[in-house]
Amino acid sequence: MEAGGLFQASVPLGLYTSFSVCAPCGLRAVEGVIGLLDMPDTFLDPGRVKAGLLWFTGGFVEYRFPYRSGPPVRALEFSMELGSDAPGTSPDWPSAISIWVNDVELGSWTLRASRYRQDEPRGGWARYGSDHGELTNWRVTSAGSFLDGQKISSVSLADLQLDAAQSIRLRIGVAADATCPGGVNIFGRGFGHHDQEIIMRLETQD
Repeated sequence: MEAGGLFQASVPLGLYTSFSVCAPCGLRAVEGVIGLLDMPDTFLDPGRVKAGLLWFTGGFVEYRFPYRSGPPVRALEFSMELGSDAPGTSPDWPSAISIWVNDVELGSWTLRASRYRQDEPRGGWARYGSDHGELTNWRVTSAGSFLDGQKISSVSLADLQLDAAQSIRLRIGVAADATCPGGVNIFGRGFGHHDQEIIMRLETQD
């Protein structure tokens, strides 16, 4: 979608283009678990296209968004619902979650735990693990990188080298040197509190 200097694109959770994950890990669709739990090879299962929830303890998943050169970019944003408490583990499960764009780390965010659960979780999933996360907004401008309005690093648009890119690569994961490597949940359509895919917004100058 493009209008008035704003381009927006979204990608379903299961359409990652690259991954490297460690167990515990898994994929779930509204209809049920996809493949086998705690088997990283399940992330190759064709059924992943229906995934609305995925989780892993270490590693990453990477997505590609369309990009074409045009007017100067003013801001790049990503919106997604993330959680830290992996299925089958303690609800008090802090994790440092990192975001990379075009192989450049924007920063990390330590989510302590889900603060509450749904009154009527889908299919009783809360008995096994997380049923929601926190909606996060990651924004990059010429002034640096921001998470929910708070500056988290000095990484700017210039560092991402967008003009030389044919696509914008978003990587979500747990850094190898993370102080709290508690894993990550990513919520998409049919799961969480926000029922959205991973969204990219690109603002250009008039």
